[in-house]
Amino acid sequence: MNYFRPNIEAMAAYQPGEQPRVAKFIKLNTNENPYPPSSAVRRAIETVLDGGLVRYPDPAADVFRRRAAELHGVEPDWILCGNGSDDILTIVTRALVGERERMRMPYPSYILYETLADIQGAQYDPIPYEQDWSLGGTFTSGADDLKLAIIANPNSPSGTQIAPRQIAEFAERLPCPLLVDEAYVDFASADCISLVRENEKVMVARSLSKGYALAGIRFGYLIAQPPLIERFMKVKDSYNCNALAIAAATAAIDDRSWLAEMRTKVLATRTRLIERLRDVGLQVTDSEANFVWATQPELDLGRVYEQLKEMQVLVRYLGYPGWNEGLRISVGTDDQVDAFLNALGATLV
Repeated sequence: MNYFRPNIEAMAAYQPGEQPRVAKFIKLNTNENPYPPSSAVRRAIETVLDGGLVRYPDPAADVFRRRAAELHGVEPDWILCGNGSDDILTIVTRALVGERERMRMPYPSYILYETLADIQGAQYDPIPYEQDWSLGGTFTSGADDLKLAIIANPNSPSGTQIAPRQIAEFAERLPCPLLVDEAYVDFASADCISLVRENEKVMVARSLSKGYALAGIRFGYLIAQPPLIERFMKVKDSYNCNALAIAAATAAIDDRSWLAEMRTKVLATRTRLIERLRDVGLQVTDSEANFVWATQPELDLGRVYEQLKEMQVLVRYLGYPGWNEGLRISVGTDDQVDAFLNALGATLV
């Protein structure tokens, strides 16, 4: 007997990047930060452990909301916390998009968006990027059943970013809320926080997995105007952020000097990685994230990926119908990047 909704039976499951448990792998496939988090994070976690874990955490994570509000120049009731930014995406989708209604996003982009639409039984409405990764006016074309638009900015897999002024124009023309997914924004040259104050339809999602090196903690948050946050609070799980994650995330965003130092190192390595990949004949877009997107139609990049894996170097091989296949390569430490480049050279001989 089949107990599941038809859309669940029909959908494909989201496939995360490989997570090998063998330490000797050089892992450049899931855009984790290659550096350890701020030392303040360890101290914050130890404080929670010393106090015991017998009580439920604060359901709203108010200590984090206050600190994030100060950082972004808003009030705490503009912040919603989640178990990673994926939880934020899920809450927003569940709250705004119903069965057979429509949610829109650029293509290609973060593949979880389609999964969330499938879970809702909603219509997935992908709008193709131009070949230069710009986004045209069709993104804002009207549809009566359009309930949510999402733009990853910077985008994955391309690492490209749409300027905030264009995001603002999209929001003005769209008939629905616009969620700007800024998971990688700590490595970018601009952000859209100011747009949240200017337009009630604009929401910004943030993650501590990338810039703050806390992928294992699972913590993200949303910045939106209070009437939206109030309603999203109805949809989230009762205690969706645990006490250790709340403490770690609050300590992390307080250490601005750590973030600045880490960012400087990652951006310098990113520049060198792009230059070296271009030197060996790969086509690489300029990146605003902590990864790069490399293509080369004359190469079998699936074979390159497999050969790298045999040498215990992991990158992400991705193919999108209508687009060239490519390798998404996380920016590691200088030593990790050098090892990857050496291995890549061996596959190109």
